[in-house]
Amino acid sequence: MRRTDGLIVGIVGATGMVGRELIALLESRHFPIAELRPFSSGLSPSSIRFKGLTVKAPGLSTLPLTACDVVFFVSSDAVARKHAPSLAARGVWTIDDSAAFRLIKNIPLVIPEVNAAALRADRRLISSPNCTMTGLAVAGAVLHRDIGIRAVRLASYQSVSGAGKAALFEMFSQYSSLSDMRPGHDGRAPVLGAGTSSVLPRAIAYNAIPQVGRFGADGYSSEETKVAAELRKIWSAPKLKVSVTAVRVPSIRGHALAAWLTLARPITLARARTLLSQTPGLVLSRAGNYPTPRSVGGKNPVYAGRLRQGLVPTELALWIASDNLLKGAALNSVQVAEELRRRGWLKPRKGR
Repeated sequence: MRRTDGLIVGIVGATGMVGRELIALLESRHFPIAELRPFSSGLSPSSIRFKGLTVKAPGLSTLPLTACDVVFFVSSDAVARKHAPSLAARGVWTIDDSAAFRLIKNIPLVIPEVNAAALRADRRLISSPNCTMTGLAVAGAVLHRDIGIRAVRLASYQSVSGAGKAALFEMFSQYSSLSDMRPGHDGRAPVLGAGTSSVLPRAIAYNAIPQVGRFGADGYSSEETKVAAELRKIWSAPKLKVSVTAVRVPSIRGHALAAWLTLARPITLARARTLLSQTPGLVLSRAGNYPTPRSVGGKNPVYAGRLRQGLVPTELALWIASDNLLKGAALNSVQVAEELRRRGWLKPRKGR
């Protein structure tokens, strides 16, 4: 579909969960689109809805993308590695949500509320960060800037949508097969076996799995390693000590984090609350209240609560929750594009 003004926008992975959230955000935030060029997540053609119309989403073809002003990649690492660099080299602003380029030195890894200064006019390939790390990066940004954070201990409780549509369907199927289970005649809860799963490492229904990604030789999962490395890059803190335990839990959408932050110097809870209240993109709950994955689902900001003193004067404990499909993925990519427009860098290309 085409208008006479605005940008030509490509989306690779438009039919996936993040892709559909991205399209809805582009529409609701009135991003100036002259023509939308969506491509499906797989090889088979499909379609999406945009502004009340059905728009075809064929299998990926690179030639139509070269005429775009901006292309969003919300697909696999392999697809992004194959196509994103060449598009950026042609002058197309390319915003990638995969893990393919996040830790490459000269490729900006950007959360606009935290490190928009990392954007450069001459670097057309931009990476969007891990959905788990994003909540902490936003919540701790002002604390890190004003006080300094020396170490982070983090436990994540990650929704099944973070593992993709197949994992969600598998969870629903597992719950359906267990739907008739009730306490026994003696009132005792049923005992379930380990269960089987073809998508996640264990059955997720009525369960929690302390593995997100593959384990390395050091015992940390790939998710835990990524979160630590990306947080250091986002905060420009190469010496930051980070220890992460990533857990998959049977929620549909929304990731939650329990964080313990070691600061450079002691801080009162009142001062910490003031700084968190001034943090862009963060909503701090009043004392005694807290967010949950269900309460933040479909909402744009990062939410935090349960602020309390740690075991030592320099430690703060905080609970964080955010929608992994929005701020953790689609919304952040759209905000990056909006920042490029504000700077006058993202505009219709001459001779496209």
